[in-house]
Amino acid sequence: MSSSAETSTGGHRRLVIVESPAKAKTIKGYLGPGYDVEASVGHIRDLPTPSELPAAEKKGRFGKFAVDVDGDFEPFYVVDADKKKKVSELKRALKDADELFLATDEDREGEAIAWHLQQVLKPTVPVRRMVFHEITRDAIREAIDTTRELDQRLVDAQETRRILDRLYGYEVSPVLWRKVRQGLSAGRVQSVATRLVVERERERIAFRSASYWDIVATLEHGEHASFDARLVGVDGRRVATGRDFGSDGRPVARFDGVHLDEATARGLADALGGSSFSVRSVDDKPYSRRPAPPFMTSTLQQEAGRKLRLTAQTAMRLAQRLYENGYITYMRTDSTTLSESALNAARSQARQIYGPEYVPETPRRYERKVKNAQEAHEAIRPSGDVFRTPGEVAGELSRDELAVYDLIWKRTVASQMADARGQTVTVRIGATASDGRDAEFSTSGTVITFRGFLAAYEEGRDDDETGADGADRERRLPQLAEGDALDLLGLEPDGHATSPPARFTEPTLVRALEERGIGRPSTYASILGTIVDRGYVFKRGSALVPTWLAFATIGLLEKHFGSLVDYDFTAEMEEDLDRIANGDEARVTWLHKFYFGDGTEANTALAGLRRLVDGLGDIDAREINSIPVGEGIVLRVGRYGPYVERGEERASVPEDLPPDELTVEKAEELLAEPSGDRDLGTHPESGLPVVAKSGRYGPYVTEVLPEDDEAPSSRRAAARKPRTGSLLSTMSLDTVTLDDAVRLLSLPRVVGTDPETGEEITAQNGRYGPYLKKGNDSRSLEAEEQLFDITLDQALAVYAQPKQRGRRAAAAPLRELGADPISGQPVVVKEGRFGAYVTDGETNATLRKADSVETVTIERAAELLAEKRAKGPAPRKRAAKKSTAKKTTAKKSTAKKATAKKSSAKKSSAKKA
Repeated sequence: MSSSAETSTGGHRRLVIVESPAKAKTIKGYLGPGYDVEASVGHIRDLPTPSELPAAEKKGRFGKFAVDVDGDFEPFYVVDADKKKKVSELKRALKDADELFLATDEDREGEAIAWHLQQVLKPTVPVRRMVFHEITRDAIREAIDTTRELDQRLVDAQETRRILDRLYGYEVSPVLWRKVRQGLSAGRVQSVATRLVVERERERIAFRSASYWDIVATLEHGEHASFDARLVGVDGRRVATGRDFGSDGRPVARFDGVHLDEATARGLADALGGSSFSVRSVDDKPYSRRPAPPFMTSTLQQEAGRKLRLTAQTAMRLAQRLYENGYITYMRTDSTTLSESALNAARSQARQIYGPEYVPETPRRYERKVKNAQEAHEAIRPSGDVFRTPGEVAGELSRDELAVYDLIWKRTVASQMADARGQTVTVRIGATASDGRDAEFSTSGTVITFRGFLAAYEEGRDDDETGADGADRERRLPQLAEGDALDLLGLEPDGHATSPPARFTEPTLVRALEERGIGRPSTYASILGTIVDRGYVFKRGSALVPTWLAFATIGLLEKHFGSLVDYDFTAEMEEDLDRIANGDEARVTWLHKFYFGDGTEANTALAGLRRLVDGLGDIDAREINSIPVGEGIVLRVGRYGPYVERGEERASVPEDLPPDELTVEKAEELLAEPSGDRDLGTHPESGLPVVAKSGRYGPYVTEVLPEDDEAPSSRRAAARKPRTGSLLSTMSLDTVTLDDAVRLLSLPRVVGTDPETGEEITAQNGRYGPYLKKGNDSRSLEAEEQLFDITLDQALAVYAQPKQRGRRAAAAPLRELGADPISGQPVVVKEGRFGAYVTDGETNATLRKADSVETVTIERAAELLAEKRAKGPAPRKRAAKKSTAKKTTAKKSTAKKATAKKSSAKKSSAKKA
């Protein structure tokens, strides 16, 4: 029996609407004649901001939120301004169609997009909901034949989420504007994610390191290779390790072992120098390790971050491209299940590439409890019933796309392979010191006898994950038996210090959110992007560091909106949305309870958002924006950034200084630096005082204008802004002199006039260095000193040369970072026209505000390069726009003339009448 896709004739037209043009192009190729495939390009309408509401609604029931909270939370939607043209195109396409297929993604958001399309297009032809989780010929044809109705429960869940986020943002954000800083935003999940990052930094600030020592013995048995063993016990008591100390630097209460300091460790090492070492016990156990499940959204984001150094947003952008072009299955899923055809494909490929012994007798099934059965799609895997290897698609994909495809292919195939097997040996070694103390050392090794799935893929680990250097890392020991004598080659006392908890990276923050049930896989990438873009978090390497702005914001939310940033309450909201999607909860009832509460007292989880806001009372903005540092020093979050204060003393805090590094000593250092208001003297020409200041954009000098009645007569008539000048790179605030300041304030300097054009040439100091300017033509200067001594002839010689755009001799790199994990090319830091940037020779990425040349790591550089590659080249402006603009102007001019003629005729007629 042939499918509808094959039997459709030219007389019966079907319109298929998907979200993206790339997806439309791929599907069009599979459906053939009789089908028109169009893209909505995402959402076509949304809740408007108050300013976007129609005038008639601004003072009505939708005026505050675009949601009528007193009318069953009815939303008011408008078609986005940039989507009106697209909607018109879709309506025209629908006029010629006999059927409409809404083929948006199969999750809640996709269901909502389909619903909005139906509401706006108002089709009079049959409407079918077409769903698929991979874009292959067979999958698309099957989807055409097995359509369903729109799932209103999924739509309700998504609309509830949108209304919930609007109410949350519009009620809470204004409080942040008034009490912390204008332009801030609060969000149901973004605020909780920020709180996690802030809490981790608080732990780091409170952390006190502990020092402890042990001894490493280098031993040998016969002709075998030497090995190391570490001291674990003295006189039957366990030697302290890092886990025996609390965050206050003291041993935990349960610890009853021995805490070695440096002197004790060195003394014991000396006493063991001539002792005999022998094997006391050998514990030999079989080793087995199972493969990881296939990817779901969150684990793909985590692994792409670990192995490829991709941000969650970049990983999802690349995965979306792979999905839309038919290479992988749908990339937003919380399922680890593989279909029967996928199981067979993975097992067959593993058998073919690695051998039959690498494939277990029965398929591996990875079942996990999914919150919402409606969204329990298949895991992320290569598409089709036969997987294409990375080598087979290499010529069709970009380098970054291939890296992500390779990761997904390996993980999928490995998930159906046999366990890795081997032996783990733990050896205890004893010796008696010359002073009679008994010392016990331990060492362990793992020998993998059958690699199994490791032949294809090994899951990455987070830096803070315990066991990263543990038993499952292969390490061979010589064959040892109880009682064997060992030769001592050396004893080395080894000092350690406990470390504060590691900061979150994107992968570990995604894992933390997932473990707490906060957010959903499809939201993690946007959440991470939002908290960075809004200035709550910046990156140091791959670590997520909260700003002091985040500290102030989270402090306010914890104190006055405690329930809204409570982890359990936020997770419960996600479960409630799942219940709505499953039809177990009514949308309006739930929203009413969230917004108006259920009568519970204020500031509890069920008080209701409206009551929380109404019951705020007075909030002391100064208190909210103040964080004690110690010794009477307070960190304050000001309008122009953070600063430390003690009495009348103030000093700006560098925006890239992590909060845990602002110690009392660092604050004292900042306060001791020149405050910026250093009096340099009186300008010899203007008679005005000149001071050196430290500004938001760097140090500078400026004149101080007095009140008008005190100004010198020569200046009184000319009311103006004070002259300012940025310090040159060779100057500093504490050494700049009045003579330096006078020179800086003389800029821009008139060099002379071009005799040919009559245009004035000036020397100026700009954001990107010194330059000459003649009209709109600017030319860079080689050195800052040229600002003051370049002559007119020299300037004319510069302008006589052809203008160079990016053709200067390449400057030496500022730093070499290592190889990019995707391109394999060496990555260096260079200085460019728009600041420092990293490059692998093919892709350039500018360092962000929080990055610095001195501290940027290869991991951070790889992340920036991957983001840049994923965005693709910037679109070129079309020259045709000019002619279009001329035509439009001509039309308008003609229309005006015609209107003027008509108007004149009417006036003339009126006069005659």
